[in-house]
Amino acid sequence: MLEIRHLKMVQAISEQGSVTRAAEQLHLTQSALSHQLREAEELLGVPLFHRLNKKMVLTEPGTKLLRSAGLVLQEMDRASEEIRRIAGGQQGVLRIATQCNTCYHWLPSMLHLFQQQFPKVEVQIVVEATREPIEAVLDGRLDLAIAYTHISDPRLESHSLFEDELVAVMPPDHPLASRSFLQPEDFQNQTLIVYSIPRHENLVFQQFFGPSAIQPKSVLAVMLTEAIIEMAKAGIGIAVLARWAVAPFLKSGALKGVRMTRAGLKRDWSAVMLANQYRPAYYLEFTKLLSKNSPQKRKD
Repeated sequence: MLEIRHLKMVQAISEQGSVTRAAEQLHLTQSALSHQLREAEELLGVPLFHRLNKKMVLTEPGTKLLRSAGLVLQEMDRASEEIRRIAGGQQGVLRIATQCNTCYHWLPSMLHLFQQQFPKVEVQIVVEATREPIEAVLDGRLDLAIAYTHISDPRLESHSLFEDELVAVMPPDHPLASRSFLQPEDFQNQTLIVYSIPRHENLVFQQFFGPSAIQPKSVLAVMLTEAIIEMAKAGIGIAVLARWAVAPFLKSGALKGVRMTRAGLKRDWSAVMLANQYRPAYYLEFTKLLSKNSPQKRKD
């Protein structure tokens, strides 16, 4: 098989008309370049140049090879430059997802800041990976997951971003609205409104109800944050949402947020990616922006 060096050799000899001058252009000895020419001609089984009046003139096969060499070398240069831009963090693709649907409400404004800094980096939000962002990183569907799951897998590394708190959300005249915090038993006669995800993946059931084995009277599973908020405002049940997600409603008095347990039900968010893998510089810059522009900071 011909190699890139053979294509560069044919191009240089054609331009210079001489093996000697072509060797100088390629920073090779004349004998080394002559050897490359013989090697290429033996591989192809045809002469590539006529030697006429001390000048190297392309044969018909040599002309065809030169035409292809120009295309291949041009594409190689383009690809090399693109890779250099990617390595330098100037260009590329970043596929992300979060572990919570609510987070997609604040990501667009944060992405605007990122793309001001990296205009040639395309950020792709892979919403379908929301339910399993860690698995999506491991199988190559995501480059970075914004998740609150504790990471112990050695194939992954995580960068701490921010902490937020889930609170019980209800109308200000609700009987439990005056409490300083709620315990699982307070929900025994209440309807709980949560996101429509399996209970074993829901932090409320994992950490709040799980240890006590107490369950709410009924559960309404809803996918949209806006719908959950409206249902809580209407008194249909008690919703559990991130405090920053309902901050405007708490500030206006339309809703009341009550802590879940005395210590609060908190999540530690991290940027999760594959460990020991090459990654462009913009990965780290993206995590820095996530930390600086976390949702609760933007709401405070």
